[in-house]
Amino acid sequence: MQKHLRAFADTVAPVKKELPPKKKKKQNKNNPHFRLADELQRITGVDLTRIGVDVMVAQTVISEVGLDMSRWKTEANFASWLGLCPDNRISGDKVLARGTRHVLNRAATALRLGASTLLKSQTYLGAQYRRLRSKLGAPKGIMAMAHRLARLVYRMLKYGQHYVDKGAEYYQRRNRQQQIELLRKKAARLGLQVTPARV
Repeated sequence: MQKHLRAFADTVAPVKKELPPKKKKKQNKNNPHFRLADELQRITGVDLTRIGVDVMVAQTVISEVGLDMSRWKTEANFASWLGLCPDNRISGDKVLARGTRHVLNRAATALRLGASTLLKSQTYLGAQYRRLRSKLGAPKGIMAMAHRLARLVYRMLKYGQHYVDKGAEYYQRRNRQQQIELLRKKAARLGLQVTPARV
């Protein structure tokens, strides 16, 4: 596998960087015995593991999707191709069935797996996934988060954008501010005014 990856042209110059020491984990016998993350970053020009997915998930997505994202006009088309968006059956303005299309796609399966591992992550996406999971339930929360990850992968591969994590605390503050604004708007419609409590 390493020999095959070396055949790809460099998108960015390989960077030798010191990584923080990782916790010793039991090595899976199927994991590659070389720095796969560095090879994938060299080929794609971006580090897909920054969005919180495992390097094997990133490798599966790249091997299934490829590097040419021009096949999909928008990120919504990409998510639809993966089968990670709603596909409601509607007839005469009546919803007959709700759900997602059943698509056999290894990239979609890998993204769902990556989404489910964000449960204990102290990142912006981890906080977003926990909120979606509590609001929608585990299966729908995983699907919604996989859809979000698919959009991020599309942007990173197509435009070369680097993902910058703002942290779980930033997400919680932003979500709290949105809730306060929503309450103010509701109160204004009822002719009331919201004032913060003095602690």
